[in-house]
Amino acid sequence: MKLKTKSIRLMGAAIDIAIYHKENAEIILEKVVDLLCLYEHRFSANDDSSELMEINHNAGIKELNVSPDLYNLIKLAKKHSDEKNSFFNVAIGPIIQCWKIGFLDAKVPTSEEINNLLKITNPKDIILNDKKESVYLLRKGMQINLGAIAKGYIADLIIDYLKSVGVKSGFINLGGNFLTFGEALHSEDKYWRVGIQDPNLSRGNYVCVLKVKNKSVVTSGIYERILKKDGKVYHHILNPKTGYPIESEVAGLTIISNSSVDGEIWTTKLFGRDIEDVMDEIEDNEDIEGIVITKKGEIYFSSGLENNII
Repeated sequence: MKLKTKSIRLMGAAIDIAIYHKENAEIILEKVVDLLCLYEHRFSANDDSSELMEINHNAGIKELNVSPDLYNLIKLAKKHSDEKNSFFNVAIGPIIQCWKIGFLDAKVPTSEEINNLLKITNPKDIILNDKKESVYLLRKGMQINLGAIAKGYIADLIIDYLKSVGVKSGFINLGGNFLTFGEALHSEDKYWRVGIQDPNLSRGNYVCVLKVKNKSVVTSGIYERILKKDGKVYHHILNPKTGYPIESEVAGLTIISNSSVDGEIWTTKLFGRDIEDVMDEIEDNEDIEGIVITKKGEIYFSSGLENNII
């Protein structure tokens, strides 16, 4: 059985899908592309016609009933945004749209702009109604941004679909969110290999390779999108408490988990904490493993990865 692959560009990222399947592999992969396009339109904060943006456009005006997938994702994101000491904030949309790091019209906002926008980034002002599956943003100007969680959620949905049509093994690499299921039949030990990017070097330079099976590998780093202005470099990972890029010695954080959405949640929640705090949190949580790479090139990894790092 050969590995069938498909590569596309969506959601501002290169996406690779690969499956082992005896029949109709090409048809299945085309269906995956259709699903990815559907989810992009549903969850995107950069598509003015998306279902998510319809919620944002109605901030302070009215509640909206939304699709179950979108409702569940917003509810999950709000839950983790409400936690103490978390760098996750699903209501950070106005700040992200002001900086626009990664886009041609990126800029450095004034402190006055930041301070005004911080007033409309409280996740408690997202009002959810489970019975109606409706969302209401309490204040005008509020914007939900699912960029810190959507790719992982989508990757999980895609793998669920592949399993539902009888695919036994494969992976999706959704712009740095690598999710595997089943065995890598081309590998002698049946493990998939995932390279961990060196955040201090150009793309394609790895600090190590992970052996994984039925696991998600999500990496977040300050090297992905940057803005250079007046001799300063600003990265895209923003601190929801200050409105400015997070200040940290961490350059890259990788979380290994059972689901991709969990990897997204934990990289966002932990990025910004001290290295010791990050590693302690990972070691204390039996559901995740992790790798931290510092700006100085130091590498830390959790004890559970000792036999899986090449």
